[in-house]
Amino acid sequence: MEFTDAYRQFIQKHIKARTGERRSRLERGHRHAESYFLKHVWWPLRGNFDDLHPEYEVLDWRGRSYFADFAWLPGHPKLIFEIKGFGSHVRDMDRQKYCNELNRETFLHAMGYQVISFAYDDVERRPELCITLLRMMLGRYQPSAVPISRAELAEKEIIRLAIHAAKPIRPIDVVRHFGIDSKTAVNMLKRLCGKGWLAPTLRGRGERIVSYELADGVLDYF
Repeated sequence: MEFTDAYRQFIQKHIKARTGERRSRLERGHRHAESYFLKHVWWPLRGNFDDLHPEYEVLDWRGRSYFADFAWLPGHPKLIFEIKGFGSHVRDMDRQKYCNELNRETFLHAMGYQVISFAYDDVERRPELCITLLRMMLGRYQPSAVPISRAELAEKEIIRLAIHAAKPIRPIDVVRHFGIDSKTAVNMLKRLCGKGWLAPTLRGRGERIVSYELADGVLDYF
């Protein structure tokens, strides 16, 4: 099914299932930014709208209704997505609104939700970046459609380790992280180099590998 037809059915399905303010909010609140996110980020990555809820109502710490742009509720994970334009979320925000937004996100986290925000400028101008980040986020909660080996899981964990480190990682970092011997750690790092995910960092005349850094573009495949 093409996006246009699937999108129309998706919105109509949720409109028909709602009444009162919940329905009115969907009809009024779901606008260009939200539909653009679905068309250029969510649909290219997912190809469906399963478990996605637009203008999803939750209560804040004061017991007041708050409508998130989207909630993804496939089961155990509860993710909330917000598309934030600079004008409404930064330029026009006063101190009280700023405090309320932070308090709301903290409260939602305490209630088991994780709030993920995308800048509208990125959605519009760099959707491929949003797709990459969204893929990484959803990949934490959904198993691969293809069976994955323990070795592949370990390789992905090494990439996460490198991302968190924000600097080249050494074999000793992998040894400490997994509790394995040095030889095994080096072999794992070399395999990742062979796959083009990591690149070795050389010392001196280029005869000794001392660490490994993320290769260019690796996040596109992670």
